Amino acid sequence: MKITAIVTNSAAGHDVLVRTGASAQSLLVPAQAAGKGSGVNGGEFLMLALATCYCNDLYREAEHLGVPIEGVEVEASAEFPGIGLAASHIEYRATVSSPAPSSAVEQLLRNTDAVAEIHNTVRAGVPVELVLR
Repeated sequence: MKITAIVTNSAAGHDVLVRTGASAQSLLVPAQAAGKGSGVNGGEFLMLALATCYCNDLYREAEHLGVPIEGVEVEASAEFPGIGLAASHIEYRATVSSPAPSSAVEQLLRNTDAVAEIHNTVRAGVPVELVLR
């Protein structure tokens, strides 16, 4: 499955489109106050990607394990030391509300950590290639 994100920015406006396979949707992301670029930075989106991935995967894995979930909160953070430097100290935490025993919830958290695709992509240090048009 191919996943794509497109950001289009000019003086005329700011548009964000995401696509998974054939399913596409627009996201409401404001432009910077001066109009030059996105009002949400890439680091924020990276942390959102980690938190969103883990949240969605918790529900998926809970179904596989038969663990009922009433609610989830995931917080992801990282340090960005400067321009051109990779993030450091990436970490995340999750709280799952469930009537299941705490041992089952802890196992769900660990299993989900092992299969979360965005987390595993970051951990693997996958190369990023610039393609010139």
